[in-house]
Amino acid sequence: MITLKEALKLNSDDIKKLREDLALNIKQSNIGAYVEQLTNSDITTSGEGVPIAIKDIINVKEWNITCCSNILKGYISPYDATVIKNLREAGLSPFGRANMDEFAMGSSTDTSCYGKTLNPHNINKTAGGSSGGSAAAVAGGIAVAALGTDTGGSVRQPAAYCGVVGMKPTYGRVSRYGVTAYSSSLDQVGPVTQNVEDAAILYDIISGHDPLDSTSANVDYEAITPKLDANKKLTIAVIDNFVDQASPAIKKGFDKAVKALEEAGHTIVHKNMLDTDKILSSYYIVATAEASANLSRYDGVRYGNRKGEGGLKDMYIQTKSQGFGDEVQKRIMLGSFVLSSGYYDAYYIKAQKVRHLIKDEYEAIFNQADLILSPVAPTTAPEFGTFKTSLEMYLSDIYTISVNLAGLPAISLPIEKDEDGMPVGLQLIGRAYDEQTLFNGALSLEKSVNYKK
Repeated sequence: MITLKEALKLNSDDIKKLREDLALNIKQSNIGAYVEQLTNSDITTSGEGVPIAIKDIINVKEWNITCCSNILKGYISPYDATVIKNLREAGLSPFGRANMDEFAMGSSTDTSCYGKTLNPHNINKTAGGSSGGSAAAVAGGIAVAALGTDTGGSVRQPAAYCGVVGMKPTYGRVSRYGVTAYSSSLDQVGPVTQNVEDAAILYDIISGHDPLDSTSANVDYEAITPKLDANKKLTIAVIDNFVDQASPAIKKGFDKAVKALEEAGHTIVHKNMLDTDKILSSYYIVATAEASANLSRYDGVRYGNRKGEGGLKDMYIQTKSQGFGDEVQKRIMLGSFVLSSGYYDAYYIKAQKVRHLIKDEYEAIFNQADLILSPVAPTTAPEFGTFKTSLEMYLSDIYTISVNLAGLPAISLPIEKDEDGMPVGLQLIGRAYDEQTLFNGALSLEKSVNYKK
């Protein structure tokens, strides 16, 4: 597949041919990366720029944006999200709705109302989630690049499972305007690409202050791509207690990455962080509390498919019980519980205090290091059905969620393949608003390990 950097150099005729070829390949694909197959009319109506797959949670004008939930089927977006506006202005265009876990709540893209997404490396294994469609499309050669959203690792984890690059920006770097909210203080749009340089290019396009988003950071922005430098020598911390919990395949890939970084001239230091069980508890309390508030609007009155004929109460019950899937209902109920009278202080306030501790721990590490190297997930992509309970699924996020709680930037990239041919991905974590150092380190690691697709 042509890279984003290469595609941006194409003339209009070549771009049209690229779009036609992609539409044909998408029709023939069987991995469920998209929620709808593209037709010839889509090639022209979605614009004429370089085609970018869009997670079905980002509003695109005149598209049926559903967040892969039955409750939003039939909703037509009346406007473009700011990231879509930025794409169009840069000569790119949205091209196809990428599959996802319903309302971004999941780690395997199998809670979608359209069906599951399969991993291109092994269709019996998950592509990860919630941005599994975006990652699988890029890995499967049916997208030049894609946009996903990352609430607790939802770009980085599927990128790691699928052997592509996934980047989560600093909270506030990329506008959330027009992106359906899961957890408002955690969500960020991020690029999914074939390599680190493409991720930097797409990040530069979508980032920047947006007055339409109250959480958008009003700070100076400088383009990352022109100053990419893989030769910058950095101090990189490794979190030993994180690595201890990983599978043998992840540990092997981690050792390879550390050795490659040392041979490239970087300095490695060893650190520990707060126990992952405390991080996990804090994240799911904060995330579900915010989700319960954000999803309360889907009541059949203003949004969503209206169900029930027995009055207002019956309409609320039927609309939500039929519209939301099981995992979404679980998280709404948990969020409502931790925000309820008598439990707010015991759970929500305590979780916010732990969140502050996590941020402090990261700041302490960054006083002695430029970047942090960490696993993305405890294992490579698991087979479907591996997670028997929601809690088991939540544990697959133990290495990624702390980044969102602290609002930091991070990037996942493939290191090698395990003995079954599945990608092993690791992540680099950077200081807030220091995406330049993050991309420099990622480019150096990418060159050093020389991952073979």
